[in-house]
Amino acid sequence: SDEPAQTVQDIPWCFLRKLFRINAECRHCNQLSTNYGESNENDFDMSSRESYTNKKINPLDLIVAVFLCADSFLQQQIALKMSMCQFPVPLLLPHGKRSQCTLMLWALRDIVKEWRPIHLAEEKGFVEENIVQANTPLFSFVRLKNCSLSKSQVLNQVLSRGQQNHSIFIQREMEGGTIKRKIANGLVEVCWYLPCGRGNLDIFPEPIAFANLRGDINESITQFNFLFQESTATFVFLDKVEKDEHRILTSFQDDVKSKLFLVVNCKEETAREDMMSVETMLGELDLPKASVKTKVSSENGAEFSQKICATIKKSLTDKTDRKNIENMRSRAVELGLSVDECRSENQNKVADEIFTGIERKSIRDYKKQELPLQGENWKRLSKLEKEECTLTKSGGENPEEYKSQLQEEQKQIRMEQRKYKLTKGMETFIQYLSANDKEKRDFFLKWMKLKLDTCSRKKLSILRDKFKEQCKKKDKKLIKESDQALLDGSLGIEHYMREMGLIYEFSLQLQNTADQISRLPGVAAEMLLDGYPLELLDGDASNIPERWVTDVLTELHNKVGEKSRLLVLTVLGVQSSGKSTLLNTMFGVQFPVSSGRCTRGAFMLFLKVGEDLKSELNCDFIVLIDTEGLKSLDLAQLEDSYEHDNQLATFVIGLSDITIINIAMENSTEMKDVLQIATHAFLRMKQIGKKPVCHFVHQNVGAVAAHAKNMNERKHLLDQLNEMTQLAAEMEKQPGIKAFTDVLEYDIEKNNWNIPGLWHGTPPMAPVDTGYSEAVADFKKNLLETVKSDTRDEFSKIPEFLEWIRSLWKAVKYENFIFSFRNTLSAHAYNNLNKEFNQWEWEFRKEILSWQTEAELEIKNADNESQVETWKRLVQTKKSEVYEKISDRQATMKKKLSDYYKMKDRHVNLIEKYKGDFINNINSLANEIKHSVCTKLDCTLELKISTKKAQDIQRGYRGVIEERVMKLLRDCKESKLSDEQLTCEFEKMWVEATVNVYAQKEQDIAACVREQLRKNFSNLNVNEQLQNIGDLKKIGKDQFKTKIDHNTTLMEKLQNMWKGDLQSFADSVIESCTKFIDDKVKTNGDYHDSFTKELLEKIDTSLSQSNNHHKTTTQFEIDLKLHICGIASRKFLQMHRKFLSDNDPRTQLEKYKSQYLSDFLDLYKERDHCQRKATDFVQFCIKPAVEEYISRSLGVDIVDEILTSSHSAEYSSRSFFQYSILKELLQKEDFESFVKYIGNYETYVKDLIFQHILQKMSKDNTLCKMKNRNLQVILQKITKAIKRASKGVDGVLLPDNKESITELINNMRKYLIKDISISVEDTETTLFQIQSTCHKFINSLKISIKDLKYQLCEEFSNSDDITETLNKLPVKPQDELFKQVFGCGRQCPFCRVPCEAGGKEHKQHHAAVHRPQGLGRYRNIDTQKLVATLCTTDVHSEGRFSNTHTHGEFHPYKDYTKYYPNWHIPPDNTIEASDYWKYVLVQYNDRFAQKYKAKPADVPEAWRKITKEQALNGLKDAFNIK
Repeated sequence: SDEPAQTVQDIPWCFLRKLFRINAECRHCNQLSTNYGESNENDFDMSSRESYTNKKINPLDLIVAVFLCADSFLQQQIALKMSMCQFPVPLLLPHGKRSQCTLMLWALRDIVKEWRPIHLAEEKGFVEENIVQANTPLFSFVRLKNCSLSKSQVLNQVLSRGQQNHSIFIQREMEGGTIKRKIANGLVEVCWYLPCGRGNLDIFPEPIAFANLRGDINESITQFNFLFQESTATFVFLDKVEKDEHRILTSFQDDVKSKLFLVVNCKEETAREDMMSVETMLGELDLPKASVKTKVSSENGAEFSQKICATIKKSLTDKTDRKNIENMRSRAVELGLSVDECRSENQNKVADEIFTGIERKSIRDYKKQELPLQGENWKRLSKLEKEECTLTKSGGENPEEYKSQLQEEQKQIRMEQRKYKLTKGMETFIQYLSANDKEKRDFFLKWMKLKLDTCSRKKLSILRDKFKEQCKKKDKKLIKESDQALLDGSLGIEHYMREMGLIYEFSLQLQNTADQISRLPGVAAEMLLDGYPLELLDGDASNIPERWVTDVLTELHNKVGEKSRLLVLTVLGVQSSGKSTLLNTMFGVQFPVSSGRCTRGAFMLFLKVGEDLKSELNCDFIVLIDTEGLKSLDLAQLEDSYEHDNQLATFVIGLSDITIINIAMENSTEMKDVLQIATHAFLRMKQIGKKPVCHFVHQNVGAVAAHAKNMNERKHLLDQLNEMTQLAAEMEKQPGIKAFTDVLEYDIEKNNWNIPGLWHGTPPMAPVDTGYSEAVADFKKNLLETVKSDTRDEFSKIPEFLEWIRSLWKAVKYENFIFSFRNTLSAHAYNNLNKEFNQWEWEFRKEILSWQTEAELEIKNADNESQVETWKRLVQTKKSEVYEKISDRQATMKKKLSDYYKMKDRHVNLIEKYKGDFINNINSLANEIKHSVCTKLDCTLELKISTKKAQDIQRGYRGVIEERVMKLLRDCKESKLSDEQLTCEFEKMWVEATVNVYAQKEQDIAACVREQLRKNFSNLNVNEQLQNIGDLKKIGKDQFKTKIDHNTTLMEKLQNMWKGDLQSFADSVIESCTKFIDDKVKTNGDYHDSFTKELLEKIDTSLSQSNNHHKTTTQFEIDLKLHICGIASRKFLQMHRKFLSDNDPRTQLEKYKSQYLSDFLDLYKERDHCQRKATDFVQFCIKPAVEEYISRSLGVDIVDEILTSSHSAEYSSRSFFQYSILKELLQKEDFESFVKYIGNYETYVKDLIFQHILQKMSKDNTLCKMKNRNLQVILQKITKAIKRASKGVDGVLLPDNKESITELINNMRKYLIKDISISVEDTETTLFQIQSTCHKFINSLKISIKDLKYQLCEEFSNSDDITETLNKLPVKPQDELFKQVFGCGRQCPFCRVPCEAGGKEHKQHHAAVHRPQGLGRYRNIDTQKLVATLCTTDVHSEGRFSNTHTHGEFHPYKDYTKYYPNWHIPPDNTIEASDYWKYVLVQYNDRFAQKYKAKPADVPEAWRKITKEQALNGLKDAFNIK
């Protein structure tokens, strides 16, 4: 908050906030918000002025108070920030009681200054030193009594010569300078003058310390004595010498001549008298006249300051005593001053012990001895891990064998690493870090840091000079060596923390891991919470100790009660462009700001968000990632420089929610390179669904009108970004992306920030530009406001962040232009959406299937007396109705998808790129369902027409039979006959009546099939061939055999002769199609042309998919289709004959023969046949309708049952279904099952699903229970219908006569029209010559319905042929489940693993785990051995492949997308992910070779060690099964 202080308590916080933003205005935070100048213009109102003054605090009192209240570490930070602002810092701090004072040695230890002495000016060298250790002359400025000349003002003028005048010391002319000091008297401030190496600007040729004692010497005698004894010279400011002044000045020892200067302000009115007292004093002290510096009234401040400067310069000789603050400690103790460092002496000693002997050896040797784990082995291990991903040095070696060698070498290195014993230094380091006393820990770490920095500075300056020399020579080898020497010579706390992490990383795998080591992640997590950074990426080895980082952050996650939402922010930019300073200023942190590229990699720092901001920012921590600078000009010449920078940028941008690209406007060439790297990284993030916010910060742009004037610059920047985007898109093979705004949201106004330079003048003496601080504060404020208004997903928690680290780092290691990314979070998000989509799909299908059932029933129940045209119109109406219903459902599904993508807890941003695929799948699903329903309605219409024909014939014959029965009855009535005689007469009549009943004419099914085949080939000129085929029914009886003219290329012809690949493919197509034909035949319907049409479409799909593997001729297609159509014509003919047989008039009449006989006998004997008629009606009319109802409902019910049973998870997504199949295969250990799964995936899946259904339906009589449930439902509906039908329109019971029975049945049919179809023909036959009355018939009917229930329940219980039931269902559950999990059916072009992408319409095919290519029949052409390599390895190796698509030419695997652009084959997400198929190949190597007519594969020795358990674990790993 930038609000001014409202209370006195707010003032220190206001000061600290501004100070930590390096805002030089912070010293003005010394008053409350009431502004006297504005609120009261009457300067004569003394009470108002006094009240106003009481609301102000002297800035020096404020500084002393803040230092007194701060702990040791905050004091250091305050001193450091004050020094950056070019403010003086406390050297001696009063305690509020004048007798006590502290030497602030510890508080100043963090201040490091750089300067350029004159002798280094030419070579542009510089000195960098900790200011308390710098040996410099010290000039002290003190005053006696109330001197009218301000020493602080004089000091400011002395120090500001050559620069714009800057108020370094607070003086009376500054705001608050006249307010009476309450606690600051006795304060000694110190600041330093540092030369820049430019003679015209430098006031002094060397660094000088200036001390300023606040208040009168009389009140601070101890401080004055300390300064006087430690100073090169002391300037005493006074107006005249009176009694007190005389006493103090004469107390000095004899050696004061060169150390004491008296500065006198000569006032005109008392000039003579004052100067006389001074001269007298000079005589007493035996001082030369030059020791007095008099300011006369005619001199201005600038002129007088020159006098002082000249005096100081004259004092600087080679013999001048130069002291450092560190050595002033003994003097302070001697004088009774306390030293702030005393409380940490023990920690200082411990740090000294750790560094024993470091001065006598090089840092490189010290690191080898004391920090061995991060040595050559760790770097070698990192290189091996990367090489395992890229395989750049494999040469001609088998990639899998080479990978195994690399893994073995890594294993050896890890074993060696584990052998190292904990060094004494590291033992002490860990012991202190693990201590419960945090203050002791912090002191220890600070001492370590200070000593390490001091040591590194000394040794690095020599190495840095050497590096510069090599860079001038432009010798790449020497540059690389010098750069490595710089890295080896760098030593900091991060190296010890890194060693601690590696100790944990390698010790973890040991069973007897020490308890102390197992607690290390908890220690590091505590440090993170306390504001220490954690090394994320080891820049020296270019590696991440994943286990260490994971466990540290997991500990942190647990410590904060899993409230760990992270907002991650990164700054990227050119080296030394002010990235760390920007972060430090924005967030008040302390990322190291050093010259030279010593530490590489990335560090992260956790900032806890205050409770008041958590809900607004939607996060618990802000994570700052500070990286090394990109594009070092000197290192750009090295080969791997661009790759290194690219990897780093991709990695940190991938982790970040906000990325700041820091651009120093003067480095336009380097800027262009950084933009290219960043654009590349942003493009990759778009590919994987990450949407970082990007801001461009233009540093060193300070003009007031900069924003307006730089519009052209910003447009130019956007043009450059667009250009870079196009280049990156070309490299990443994303041609659709043309502009930067295609990659992420970018506003030329809102995403660009101009920030003035940090220094207002020439460093090192330039003051900080307040505009820098204000601009950074505005930028931060806007940034946080943007976060608050962001409505996107919640930020990741630590577990998700860790997953990003793992997957991004893996992708970066594999990188070779094409960014291969596989992320568990993305996989989970995709899988979750697939599960939801599968559910929506089934709901869609289910709803339409229900509608379809009703529509079929409506067509079936249509009036038989109507014309065919009427039925056709009905079907057309139904089609229009279903089109509308499908469109509505399609829109609903799209709405669900859209809503899903708006959810905040599903990581939907990671799967944004799949949204288009899912929309296409919805459209495809709608079209598929539309096609299926229309075909079904057409079939129902055809069935209705053919059934009507059969019924018309049957009705004619029935009329004849009934007429004969009545004639026979009349004839027999005249005589009295026994039952036997009556039956004999009836039999004679029946034979005569049915002698001329003929069957329906049989269709030429073969001709129908041939016609469909001809239509299918309409685009090919094959009519003549089709006409000459002869009898289609005779084709396809023998096994299909591929011929040499079935392949297009010579290579394929030879391969087919050798290994029978095409034969195997043809066999699988024939097997799949035969199963399809059998499924159609098993239904009780008649043949329809749509069956053949569907069959041919199925063959076309198989041929289309096989193009990945075979180039076949038209002749192959003709021969294959003829063969399958030959099989179809025979089986469809059988189906047609069965239908004719079932609907044969003679058969139908015979069915009712016994009923006609019973009717004849009852009528003759005039017996009551009411119950028999009711029973016959139920058996012949109701029972078939009830069975049909159950059959229609059962298919959908079974699917629902499977999807909610123990198998539900398997069918929830294609990915999980694959996992389940593979797990089952492994457990079965059946070679033939593996062969069938690999070679004929579709058939295997269908059989598997069918087996699942059989198991489920067999268990606990599930099928019987389901039938009974449906029976209960329909019988209830029938009972209700009888009750309703027994009443007329007016609600009154129907008349009790036999005519009412017809009305009763018609009413029943009307009320049940949407549920069942009661045959009119069968009803009329059954109720022939019924003599009963209506009411009696109703009662009999109810009894028969109850009997039917028991009858059917018993039939269901006794029925054990579930297979037959399933095959006869109109909605086959196996087919519906198959649609849920089969997908597009495409297979990997190399290993033939099936695609697992959701739906049938997707831009890219992908699978979780690929397999050795030999399992997909690939072999080495020369040796004929099966190929053991996995395609996931090959596509990242230097290997090449050749097949029919490459026309036999060898093509790089890396560029596989040229031939297979629709396949995405990323590397395995872990080494173990492919263990499953490695294990399978090892187990069945010889049998696969025999099956494929090849030689066994050469498998790496390491594969033989994989166990079945490891194979299963690898499978779980690949499919992210926890």
